Amino acid sequence: MPVTTLEVKRERSLKRATTWIFGSFVLLIGALLIAGACYQAIGEHRDRDLFPQVGRSINIGSLSLNLNCSGKGRPAVILESGLGIPSIGWALVQPKVAQIARVCSYDRAGYGWSDPVPFPRTSSEIARELHALLMNAHVAPPYILVGHSFGGFNVRLFNQLYPSEVAGVVFVDASQEDAASQMSDAMKAANAKSLRQLLRMDSIVGFLIDFGIERAAIRRSLLAQHIPSQLLPELAYLEAQKKYVDAISSERESFDQSAEEARAAGDFGDKPLIVLTAGNADGGISGVPQRDANTFFDAWVGQLQPRLVDLSTNGSQLVLLNSDHLIPFEQPQAIVDAVKEVIEDLREHRNANGRHRI
Repeated sequence: MPVTTLEVKRERSLKRATTWIFGSFVLLIGALLIAGACYQAIGEHRDRDLFPQVGRSINIGSLSLNLNCSGKGRPAVILESGLGIPSIGWALVQPKVAQIARVCSYDRAGYGWSDPVPFPRTSSEIARELHALLMNAHVAPPYILVGHSFGGFNVRLFNQLYPSEVAGVVFVDASQEDAASQMSDAMKAANAKSLRQLLRMDSIVGFLIDFGIERAAIRRSLLAQHIPSQLLPELAYLEAQKKYVDAISSERESFDQSAEEARAAGDFGDKPLIVLTAGNADGGISGVPQRDANTFFDAWVGQLQPRLVDLSTNGSQLVLLNSDHLIPFEQPQAIVDAVKEVIEDLREHRNANGRHRI
């Protein structure tokens, strides 16, 4: 059947409409990307003025790390952050500890105001970098080490490498290397899937940062719901940086190796050790039955965290019923009180033995 003139016109109109819709879509995407790039550039410029470096850059040979110390007294208290949290994560803790001791927080390589990350990011490498930082900054031992989450592995490696320089320890819902053994198959599968997704996101995050998507996402993330509003803008600025993403990606990839390093790191002898444990579960886990999540949480509080206590003959555990994993934000005073208790224990030990331990 021959094609009619009407059908030809109709086909041409359809092609023109399709071309117009596609062109409009491309223009819209382009406009959104330009707007996002402007949002990122303006926000980054503004944030550099709003949030100057807190601390000072210390060269440790291969790179410079940011160190922020305040207060006076011995032993010095060293704050080791969890995975993904720059030193600003101690903003509610450090000023109070500074009233009783010299206290230092720092940005691991790739975090905050520290230089981009060298690989790999294992706990042993992090511990060596922290030691070089303290030596070059003339922060003399002994130290009370405070480790939150993944920072607990780093603290244990520091103690293994430099045992004479560690006087006491506070763990803040610290990671424990046997955690996977207490997970159900569903939870293990969900964790593996989540890690794969995070690593895939890390691979495209440069694009997300350049066009302001990451900056906006951080401010609306689940983590942001647990952080005091006055800290969120600075945290968003520090985390919307490519070096930061490289750092946390490598720490994630090296997590199992760091766990095995911690397992082999030995104990703390009779050094005072306080284990602060979150007593309030973070909530449900996507893809995991609530019963499985509850069972794991019970094991975390009642079995895994007590294993950290057993690393010292002078260890104790305090379960914080009103805090989730982000204790530095949820219950900062509990950390301050634990540091005080360790300092008092050390002073009593010194007096009882007639020798100086601090």
